[in-house]
Parts: sequence; structure tokens; C-alpha cells
Amino acid sequence: MRLKNKVAVITGSASGFGKGIAKKFTEEGAKIIMVDINSKLLRKTSKNLSQDYFVADVSKSSDFKSLLKYVYKNYKTTDIVVNNAGVTHKPKFMETVTEKEFDKVFNVNAKSVYFCGKFFVPKMKKIKRGVILNVASTAGLSPRPKLNWYNASKGWMITATKAMAIELAQYKVRVNAIAPVAGLTPLLKSFMGGNTPKKKQAFLSTIPIGRFSTPQDMGNAACFLCSDESSMITGTVLEVDGGRCI
Repeated sequence: MRLKNKVAVITGSASGFGKGIAKKFTEEGAKIIMVDINSKLLRKTSKNLSQDYFVADVSKSSDFKSLLKYVYKNYKTTDIVVNNAGVTHKPKFMETVTEKEFDKVFNVNAKSVYFCGKFFVPKMKKIKRGVILNVASTAGLSPRPKLNWYNASKGWMITATKAMAIELAQYKVRVNAIAPVAGLTPLLKSFMGGNTPKKKQAFLSTIPIGRFSTPQDMGNAACFLCSDESSMITGTVLEVDGGRCI
């Protein structure tokens, strides 16, 4: 019960890593507001975990502002915000990525973190406590070919994590990130450019520990960084990648 009665907002939590983080946080006693754009899947997942939910497009200022109002009307505070929502473009040469694809990647992966800072950070600064966890990627540390602008968006998130951490430390608000390698989530097919055994094996060959990351792996890492056990850790990027970045 390391997160007992902590109020946690987790974006992109209807499936994948976000769902794994929500499951772990539930087991550790947190009160969660699960956030996702997929309303049908979000309702199902939140019901299974017996947690609250809020349907939102985190790339939109109006949705993030409505989320803030909902959380503070019903819970009066926020202890943890996990910026997990993320998208990618299909593997392709950088000059062939359309402007629409580029905008979607940066609006979801980067702008949502900006909105977290704009709307949730002032509340945390006021009470001088809180934890923000950004779900980055090994792509931001060791970029893969043809995932160019996705790589860049996650590199942005890593720098944003450090910038937020140094600015908010005086307010006792901690900001960290986790950097997973590709995992068993709905995005895996997009990362690989298909879902054939050959593509899977090629991808796995770059991970020394020999397997994809799982939602449970992310949940365990996120729980540690969002709990009081890591009270002296801020501005770090924890690689949960089976040795991918070595």
C-alpha cells in the first residue's frame, strides 16, 4: 500500500503501459482518475479496476482544463500525474512523414506535458507537494531509424522532465521519467512496421535481456518513482529497457 489514498491522474490508461500503471497503482491503494480518448475501452478498463475515469483528448487545452476541474471538484487535490498518453507515426523516412502526422505526434506526446505544467503544476506548487511522471522512451535516448519525429518527441519529453524537475524542486514537487523499450502494447505493430515473426525477432535482437517490456514492468517502475520511497529522486530518466540503451 505504498500509494494508499494518493490521488493519481493517469493519461492513456485504457490500455498498454497506462493500464499496467493503473493496475499497479490500484494494488498499492491509490485513488485513480483514468484518462483516455477511447471512451468505450476506458469505461471497461476503469470498471475492471473499480476506478474513476474521464474521457479526454490530452492534446487539447480545453479537455485538460476540464480534467483539472473534474479532479479538484471530486477529489480536492492531486498527488500524482502520470503523462503516459502517446502516439507514433509508422516507420518511414523523415521527409515522407506528413505535417498532419508530425502535429499529432507532438500534440499528444509533448503538448500534453505542457498542459500538465500549465494546469496541474500551479495547484501542486501552492501546497508544495506532488509527483509528475512522464513516460518517455528509449527512442529518446537511442533513436531507431525511420521513427525520426517520434524519437524527437520523446527526446523533448526527457529534456522537459529535467527542466520541470529543476524548476519545481524548490516547491517540493518531483518530476521523473521512465524510458521503456518497445512493449507488448497496441503501439508495437506501428513501431515495427508490421507484426510478422521476422520483424518481431529483428526488434527483439536489439534488447539484450531478450524480451519486450510489459505493462507490469512499467507499473512497477512507476510505482517506485511515484512513492515516498523515491523522495530524493527528481529529474531522472529510469531506463526500463532490458539493456537496450547500454
